[in-house]
Amino acid sequence: MNEKLAAWLSDGPLLLDGGTGSLLRFAGLAPNESPDLWNLTFPEKVLHAAKSFRSAGSDILLTNSFGANRLMLARFGAAERVADVNRRAAEIARAAAGKSALVFGTIGPTGVNLSNGDVSRRELYGVFAEQAQSLAAAGVDGLVIETMTDIAELCEAIRGARTTPLPVVACMTFGTGKRKDRTGAGITPEEVAEAVSAAGADIIGANCGAGTEGFLSLCRRFRAVCALPVWMKPSAGIPRTAGDKLIYDLTPETFTAAAAELLDAGASFVGGCCGVTPVFIGRLRSLLDRRRAC
Repeated sequence: MNEKLAAWLSDGPLLLDGGTGSLLRFAGLAPNESPDLWNLTFPEKVLHAAKSFRSAGSDILLTNSFGANRLMLARFGAAERVADVNRRAAEIARAAAGKSALVFGTIGPTGVNLSNGDVSRRELYGVFAEQAQSLAAAGVDGLVIETMTDIAELCEAIRGARTTPLPVVACMTFGTGKRKDRTGAGITPEEVAEAVSAAGADIIGANCGAGTEGFLSLCRRFRAVCALPVWMKPSAGIPRTAGDKLIYDLTPETFTAAAAELLDAGASFVGGCCGVTPVFIGRLRSLLDRRRAC
């Protein structure tokens, strides 16, 4: 483990934030809108979401930049605004974090299919490097690549992120198989661990999915085959709609119980993804504080 990571984790596991995209949906973001462009059009709403997670106790806030790469922004006519969107995302998260929390820049999938020849791996690497460098220039403390389903795309994202000096988190999304511990393509945690370690990630993890099911197995298997710290950020389940509202059925109590098991299994970073609100994060904060006091 590098010195910076060791220092961050010296007092024990760190608490991540929850589902920023979900909070923005609750704040009025339409399904066909870009959450990332809200950094420019509704920065006060993005700031409110980040502050709510910080107030709940998050040690690390993620930037609102999940889809702020050139290929995703092109869908909204904003391909040339990569630097602006990522810079503003970092500024907003930093304003919410203050001096007592870290800020990690979020990098998500590009929405293209490598196997179909939509882009080359070289082009994909360039797209990720551009976003990573924009976030690094804006002063984030680390980079987190998340919600990846294609191992080749994940590895290109790691390579792109490695063009900066920042620590890099590499997360896949799992949820298939009997134990919900395989990717959509059937890739195992062991195969992911081998690939991301070779690509140069500093932290390995999983995020999103259909809830907490399968995450305990993922954490244990990562720990068994990999020396990297483990990052766990499950969702609050699969949402259902009621009118124009999204409803997640997993309760804060159930989620916190699952997080306690992840901590027992050796997770170094815990938090939540879609549907995980500041209420959930507050419960996790209490859990971590009780453990540190023992």
